[in-house]
Amino acid sequence: MEAAENVAERVTERSIRVELGDRSYPVLIAAGLLGRAAAHLAPLARGRTMAIVTDGNVGRHLATLQAALGEAGVASEALVLPPGEATKSWSSLARVCDWLLALGVERGDHVVALGGGVIGDLVGFACAILKRGCGFVQIPTTLLAQVDSSVGGKTAINTAAGKNLIGAFYQPGLVLIDPEVLDTLPARELRAGYAEVVKYGLIDDPAFFEWCEANGAALLAGDAAAREYAIAHSVAAKARIVAADEHETTGLRALLNLGHTFGHALEAEAGFDGSLIHGEGVAAGIALAYRYSAVTGLCDMADADRVAAHFRTVGLPDGLAASGIRASGARLVDHMRHDKKMAAGTLPFLLARGIGRTFLDRTVDLGDVERFLDAQPR
Repeated sequence: MEAAENVAERVTERSIRVELGDRSYPVLIAAGLLGRAAAHLAPLARGRTMAIVTDGNVGRHLATLQAALGEAGVASEALVLPPGEATKSWSSLARVCDWLLALGVERGDHVVALGGGVIGDLVGFACAILKRGCGFVQIPTTLLAQVDSSVGGKTAINTAAGKNLIGAFYQPGLVLIDPEVLDTLPARELRAGYAEVVKYGLIDDPAFFEWCEANGAALLAGDAAAREYAIAHSVAAKARIVAADEHETTGLRALLNLGHTFGHALEAEAGFDGSLIHGEGVAAGIALAYRYSAVTGLCDMADADRVAAHFRTVGLPDGLAASGIRASGARLVDHMRHDKKMAAGTLPFLLARGIGRTFLDRTVDLGDVERFLDAQPR
């Protein structure tokens, strides 16, 4: 990871570039950026009506964005979808595509995804397939989307078989991040997004995990400087990894999935009904990954306890009991078998040799995972 000093400089600049050759794009981070977004969006509008897709929780921010566009002489139309994970579906994908086609969106246009990870994933996938690819802009309104899902080009919808199984790698043309929009985010959603912040420290940056331990509570309480620093540090870390391994071919980008194999199984068991939201599943999944690593002798149990303690301190689940999951190990492992990373009957796991020492293990026996999960408190 980059030194804290370099990230601090980038926070001042509030601009981080995802380097992907001719598909490179900037991630701009600034307080109040939503109200000034027209300066960046007007050139992309090309004098045409700009399409915005959002959800019912983002009405205030939609009004701010459309007012800014209107003042800049840019016409806009908005499609407002129901909030929640259930919106990442076939039916919503069809609705978005039909709406964009009716609006006359061209391949050279840029559709704006204004919302959290659900909207960003759904709209990004729609744009990937609409007319074989049109442009889109991410304006993330949740902490989770700002530090993770809006950057890197992973787009998808969910199916009955599991999460994110239908999708594409498709990069946005621009990402605009306004930390001030987090002031209206419910506390639960803010905590859920914070799990993805912690992830970057646990992957390969123990100093940043220490920063999280010292500053996480302040970030969640509304400290603007802490939020901007955490967002910029996380985006810079992800941009570096995505630039080096865009399509997860070398295993480097797979490190960003820390906690997700366990977490997605928990989400699937919960039925994507809102009782366990994505960031909560990730937190519990990370804690389980560290605990499994400790049980199998890869790291000290003290490291696993430290990770779990931090999640508990900020109000995030640290395992099955705190997630409200009582399913057997066999049932949870069955969810894992539907993971899109499954290959030749094996599933790669992100495990740890210590804080900030995550690695990809392709030799994990799912029977061992089942027994480990059966031994966890319910």
